Amino acid sequence: MQDNNEKTVLFRVNGEEVDNEARKILTTVYQALKEKGYNPLNQLVGYLLSGDPAYITSHHNARSLIRQVERDELLEELVGTYLELADKEQI
Repeated sequence: MQDNNEKTVLFRVNGEEVDNEARKILTTVYQALKEKGYNPLNQLVGYLLSGDPAYITSHHNARSLIRQVERDELLEELVGTYLELADKEQI
């Protein structure tokens, strides 16, 4: 009997328009957190791990904006952008 942890799960992305929206929202939220004196990295990680919108400031409507995009879509955008940058550096 094969353990289910040994199988690879296929994850499909929703599409480019979602990525663009996620990117815009992440940029706006990042700027709002920075303007309010928060560490954007810490706050975004807290939100992504917990789902608690209290990690995000309401400045510039950032808290409402970030809740418009699913956390998995935000993670997809972050990881995708990181991998694109890492790939470019190896060239």
